[in-house]
Amino acid sequence: MPEHDDKSWQSVTLPNAFNETQAFGRDIKGLSTGIIWYRKHISLPADAVRGKVFMEFEGVRQAAEIWVNGRSVALSEHGVMAFGADITAALTPGNNVIAVRVDNDWKYKERATGSGFQWNNDNFNVNYGGITKNVRLHLTGQVYQTLPLYSTLGTTGQYVWADGFDIAGRRATIHAESQVRNDSAAARALSLRVEIRDLAGRRIARFDSATTSIASGDTVTLAAAAPVADLHYWSWGYGYLYTVTTSLMDKGEVIDSVDTKTGFRQTRFGDGKIDLNGRTIMVHGYAQRTSNEWPAVGTSIPPWISDFSNALMVESGGNLVRWMHVTPSKQDIESADRVGLMQAMPAGDAESDATGRRWDQRKEVMRNAIIYNRNNPSILFYESGNENISETHMAEMKAIRDLYDPHGGRAIGSREMLDSRQAEYGGEMLYINKSAKHPMWSMEYSRDEAARAYQDNFTPPFHRDAPDYNRNQDSHAIEDVKRWNDYYVMRPGTGTRVSPGGVNIIWSDSNTHYRGDNNYRRSGEVDAVRIPKQGFFAHQVMWNDWVDSVTPATHIIGPWNYAPGTVKDMSVVSNGQSVELFLDGRSLGKGQRSDGFLFSWKKIAFAPGTLRAVAIHADGNTSEYSLTTTGPAVALKLTPHVSPRGFVMDGADIALIDVEAVDAQGRRVPVDASKVHFDLKGPALWRGGIAQGDSQGKARAGQTVGEAVAAKAHGVDGTTSYAGTAREEDNYILSPDLPLEGGVNRVLIRAGTEAGTVSLTATAPGLEAANLSIATELPAVAKGGLSTDFADAFQPSSLVRGPTPALPSFTPHRSTFIAQGIRAASAQADVGATVDDNELTHWASDGKPENGWIEYRFAAPVLLSEIDLKLVGWRSRAYPLELTMDGHTIWRGETERQLGYTTLRFTATTGQTLRIRQTGPVQDKDAFGNVVELAAGQAGDTGADSVPPGWHLGIVEVEFHGPAS
Repeated sequence: MPEHDDKSWQSVTLPNAFNETQAFGRDIKGLSTGIIWYRKHISLPADAVRGKVFMEFEGVRQAAEIWVNGRSVALSEHGVMAFGADITAALTPGNNVIAVRVDNDWKYKERATGSGFQWNNDNFNVNYGGITKNVRLHLTGQVYQTLPLYSTLGTTGQYVWADGFDIAGRRATIHAESQVRNDSAAARALSLRVEIRDLAGRRIARFDSATTSIASGDTVTLAAAAPVADLHYWSWGYGYLYTVTTSLMDKGEVIDSVDTKTGFRQTRFGDGKIDLNGRTIMVHGYAQRTSNEWPAVGTSIPPWISDFSNALMVESGGNLVRWMHVTPSKQDIESADRVGLMQAMPAGDAESDATGRRWDQRKEVMRNAIIYNRNNPSILFYESGNENISETHMAEMKAIRDLYDPHGGRAIGSREMLDSRQAEYGGEMLYINKSAKHPMWSMEYSRDEAARAYQDNFTPPFHRDAPDYNRNQDSHAIEDVKRWNDYYVMRPGTGTRVSPGGVNIIWSDSNTHYRGDNNYRRSGEVDAVRIPKQGFFAHQVMWNDWVDSVTPATHIIGPWNYAPGTVKDMSVVSNGQSVELFLDGRSLGKGQRSDGFLFSWKKIAFAPGTLRAVAIHADGNTSEYSLTTTGPAVALKLTPHVSPRGFVMDGADIALIDVEAVDAQGRRVPVDASKVHFDLKGPALWRGGIAQGDSQGKARAGQTVGEAVAAKAHGVDGTTSYAGTAREEDNYILSPDLPLEGGVNRVLIRAGTEAGTVSLTATAPGLEAANLSIATELPAVAKGGLSTDFADAFQPSSLVRGPTPALPSFTPHRSTFIAQGIRAASAQADVGATVDDNELTHWASDGKPENGWIEYRFAAPVLLSEIDLKLVGWRSRAYPLELTMDGHTIWRGETERQLGYTTLRFTATTGQTLRIRQTGPVQDKDAFGNVVELAAGQAGDTGADSVPPGWHLGIVEVEFHGPAS
C-alpha cells in the first residue's frame, strides 16, 4: 500500500540484484531465491505536460509485478527482456509510490498457463534476482512516438536502416520509421522529420515524410528516407555511431522527438562466408554467458565496465561475441555498438527444442528482442536456439524476423541446422563445419577450463596439468592454438566449401555451468575480473586480421622466472614462418612448428636474463617478443580504473583497482603469490576480488585428476555435472584479504552516495605498502526522485581499428575441382552424399575388404595436390587409406583422428580419375574422450553409431584441390 512505512528498508541504486554479493562465492544452484520488493517515491516535474507516462524496465529477473499507488499496472514473467508499463492512469498529483514485486524462484510458473520458462535454468542462466537492469521514465504528450516495448505495451517504436550502399563512395540511403499513437480527442495531421548527427554532433542530413492524418485513437507508422553521403560505416573495432532524431511535426512545430543511436553497415551471408561492408570477415571471438557477470556485483555494473570488458574482446582480436541462451542486456548490446564488436543475439533457450507453451514463449521473447534491439548495428545474427530446432520452428522464427526487421541485414539461424533450408546460418558446438551455401561457424569450441593461478608445472602452486577441465595456463593456451587452427586451415580462400570461423567458449570466467574443480566456469581467456590469461595473447597473435593472419605478431607463452636448475619445454605463438629463441643474445635454436601458429622447444634450461623470440614472416618482415627475469618482489603497486568522468558517487558506479607485486625496478613479479590485505576508507563499499581458495582457510579435499566423472545424466534442458575438489570454497569473495595470482589481482569498489575521497591501502608481509586516493564526482541532483543523469551518455565510441580496409581480406590458396562422375564398389546410390554439401549425409562401403573404395572422375585432367575429407567417426577413427590417380599411388597412410576435416597432401599430380581405397580395418578409439559434451546420438554427430568400424569406409564429404591459379 502507498502508506506503508519503508523508512527502515535498505536503500539501493538501480540496477541492483538482492543477491549480487553471492556472485562467484556460491555455486549457481546455491544463489538465493525468493520474493523481494522494491519501492520508490517520485513526484513528476511541475512543468510536465499532462500527457502519457511510461516506465521502461530493461530487465528484471525473474517475474515482476509493477504497482503504482497500490494499483497493479503491469506483469512481466519472462525474466530476460525489457518490458514497459503505462502508468498514466495510476498517477496522482504530488507524491507517487512505485512498488515492484520480484520473484526469482528457479521453478517460477507463468500465472496464466502454469508453464515454466525453458531458460529459467540453473546451469546456464545465472539467477541474480531483482531489478538487475536500468529503469527509465518516459513523459510524452497525448500524441507521441511509441516505445519499442512490445512486451506489455504492444508497441514497436522506431526502426532505422540503410540500403542502396555505395561502399567505396561512402553513400547509402537512410530510412527511418516511427510508430505514432494519437491519444488526443481529435485527428492530427502530422509528418516525421528525420535529422542525422555524426559522432561530433554535426547534422549531416535532414529530411521529412509526407503529412499524414491520424485519427483519434489510431496508431500509424510514419516513414521517410533520403540518400546520405560521406558516411562512416560501422565496422569491427570501429564503433562509429550516428544519432538519428525522429520528430513529430505539427504545422511546423515539433511536438515529440526521439533520439536513436545507431550505425550503418552492409552485410552479406552466402557462399559459406560472411561479408561486412563488402569485405569477407572470418569470425573469431567468444561464446559468452549473457550474464557477463563480475564477482560480488553480478550483472549490476555501470556502462563503462561493459565497455571495459567488451573492448578487451576486441583487443584480443575478437570480432564476434555469441551471447548464450538468453537475450543480452541493452547495456551490453549498446556497448558492443560502441567498441565495434559483432554480436549473435539469442532470445530464450536452455538446450533443446520446445513444444506447446514453452515454444510460444520463445517466439514471444524473440519478437520482443528483435523489436527492442533492431537498431543496434553490432547485431548480425539472431539465434533461434542453442540446439537445432525443427524446420517448422525455424520458419516461424524467420517469419518474425521478416515482419519486424526485414531490412536490418541480419541472418537468423540456430546452433547446428546443418541440413536446414530455412536457417540462414548454423554450426555445431565443437566440430568443424564447412559449406558452400549459408555460413556454418562454430558456436562453442576449445571448451577446457584453466584457472589463471595455475601457470605451469614449474611455478607455484605447481598445478599438475589435467586436460580434462583442469589445465594450466601453458596447456590452455596451446589448446587454444590447436583448436583455432582447425578452423583457420579451412578459411575463406581455401576452396568453394569453407569455414567462416567460430567462437571460443568462454570469454570471462563465469558463475555458470562448470566442469572443473571450482563452483564456477574457468574456461575464460580472461578471469572473472578480466585479467588476461595466456590464451588472450595467443588469440591476439592469430586473430588480428579479417581472414588471413598477416599482421606480424609473436608471443612467448608463460613467464621467465623459475628456480635454478629448472628445465622446461617452451612454446611460442606466432604467425611467422619460423621462430628463433634467444637467451641474452645466445641462440637456443629454431622452434618446431605445428598447428599453424605454434612453435616448440624441448628442454630449455632456465637462466636469469632476457628470453627473446624472433619470428621471420613470409614477406621478410620480423616480429619479436621478449621476457626478462625480474628481481624479487619488494613492494605493492595500486593502479585505478574509473569511468571517463571519474568515480561517480551515484551508488551504482564501480572503481577497479589493480594490485601488483613489483621488484626494485617497478616490474611485476609474475610468480609472486603474496596475500594482500586491503583497508578501504571513504564513501564506498568493498566488493573485493576473486582468487583460488577459501578466505576462511579451508583446505581442499584434494586435486581432481583423470577423466571427468558425470554426476548427473544429461537430460532435457539439463546438463552434466562433474566431480570437483573446490566446490565449497568461497573464492575470497568479499574478503579484505586476497592472494595475488601471477603477481597481480584486481578488486572492485562500489560507489556510495556521499561526497568525499576514497582511500585504499594494500599491505602484504615483507613488501612495501601501497596507498591510493581516488577523487570522486557527484552525479546531477535528482529532483522528485527522478534523475536525468544517464551514465551511458558519457561513454565514447572506440575507433581503434579504423574503418573497414579497402583491400581484399584473403588470398586464394587453392583451386578446387568438381568431379563429374562417381562410382563405388557398393552403395552406388549413396555416392552423391560425399559431394552434396550436407554434413548429415554420408556414403559407406558394405564392409567387404574388396569393396572399400570409391572413385571420382573429372571431365578433363586436373592438377591435384590435396584433398579434404570428412570421414564417418572422424574423432574416433583413423582410416588406413591409399589414394591413386589414374592407377598410380599418390598418397598412402593413416588419417588422423580430429574434430571434422582431415587434409591429405601429396605431390601435385595431373590426372582424371582419383580413387580412395581403404587398406585396413578401423577401430573406435576416441581421441577426444574427455570432451564429454559431444555424446553420440545428437544431431550432427560423427555417424560412428550408424556405420560399424572394421572394413567400412565412410565418407561424409570430400573435396579436391590443387595449387592456387
